[in-house]
Amino acid sequence: MIKQTTIASEITLTGVGLHTGQEVTMTFKPAPINNGFTFVRVDLEGQPIIEADANYVVNTQRGTNLEKRGVMIQTPEHVLAALVGCDLDNVIIELNASELPIMDGSSKYFVEAIEKVGIVSQDAERKIYVVKEVISYVDETTGSEITVIPSDHYCVTTMVDFGTKVLGTQNATMKNITEFKTEIADCRTFSFLHELESLLNNGLIKGGDLNNAIVYVDKEISAETMENLKKAFNKDTISVKENGILDNLTLHFPNEAARHKLLDVIGDLSLIGTRIQGKVIANKPGHYVNTQFAKKIAKIIKLEERNNVPQYDINKEPVMDIHGIMDLLPHRPPFLLVDKILELSETHVVGLKNVTMNEDFFIGHFPGAPVMPGVLQVEAMAQTGGILILSTVPDPENYLTYFMKIDNVKFKNKVLPGDTLFFKCDLISPIRRGICHMQAYAYANGKLVSEAELMAQIVKVK
Repeated sequence: MIKQTTIASEITLTGVGLHTGQEVTMTFKPAPINNGFTFVRVDLEGQPIIEADANYVVNTQRGTNLEKRGVMIQTPEHVLAALVGCDLDNVIIELNASELPIMDGSSKYFVEAIEKVGIVSQDAERKIYVVKEVISYVDETTGSEITVIPSDHYCVTTMVDFGTKVLGTQNATMKNITEFKTEIADCRTFSFLHELESLLNNGLIKGGDLNNAIVYVDKEISAETMENLKKAFNKDTISVKENGILDNLTLHFPNEAARHKLLDVIGDLSLIGTRIQGKVIANKPGHYVNTQFAKKIAKIIKLEERNNVPQYDINKEPVMDIHGIMDLLPHRPPFLLVDKILELSETHVVGLKNVTMNEDFFIGHFPGAPVMPGVLQVEAMAQTGGILILSTVPDPENYLTYFMKIDNVKFKNKVLPGDTLFFKCDLISPIRRGICHMQAYAYANGKLVSEAELMAQIVKVK
């Protein structure tokens, strides 16, 4: 079992947003299990949270941009690549502006900061999606394509063709994520001169300078353009020498451009929200095709999770029978909706209910067509979750459990007399101050019948 990880302590970095030119302070904070990567806008009222989720991608012009309920996060890909490259699972990223700092245009400074504080293991298994068949996404307009095929580990190959003399066809490969720090992290973002002119004319790259991006000169520079560049980058002189790069920067690798594209792929694919085990092959990758591919993989994973119904041995000795359940839960028939507890750990619980025609609710729901009410399925899931939270206190008989919130409730299939219901509840975050936040699923007949995100609190009454 590979365990989840987070950083050992807080890290604060300051820099400038590439496009906005705004100074930004960014703080990495340790995060609880199953948190993933989340951004917090501390400069806004309520400090809204935006998850690193491909479904929040709204724009991919000159970077990946996320938006949730009107709150923006701009160009997070280099930071996200660093987090993945350092083998992290759970990190909170606090920002006092919308755009993350560009630093030198790579992931180098983020990796160095993480390595200074170190990484700690957490008491939860890392979720990994094992690729079992070829999955592809093609952008018909540009010809860009990303494919993932089965592999023993996560590896990435990028193939790029920029169609210019100064920067032609390049390839880059990362055989294992352990290579990221030494082979990929310090590869900087880049642009062509013709793109740079357009960006400057449109008021973008206000935070750009010749130290945080490589500029490839793919056309002759006019005297007017040279003056505009001097003014934009606040330089007395700018030159182009034999390597065809503005101001003659030294490349870290001959194929640094392809390696940076690989870095972007890693950052953008982190938006899947789940580690993947497979070989990614990206032909002419860009933020649009990267994030569309991430959305496709995330959707496939979600569908497989829903259809992959866990199997439980009902003949196995239960962790808790009905007597043990009634020792913990205050509920009693006809409102006790859990018969057995099959599994119980610090982070999850699995319960069972045998649904019979003797249930009181079938009398009126519905006469001649008995169906278990959806609200009672949610209640049964909550009671199962109540076992988890009450098992954490020494005197559960002195507590009552109350709902605080129910989100994302979905009912997929009917539950009928004769069905055996299985309830699985997993903690979304650690239990704190008696508050339990969990994802719950109900299964019957080899199918998912309902699901909900539940939050409840136990309150002492004696």
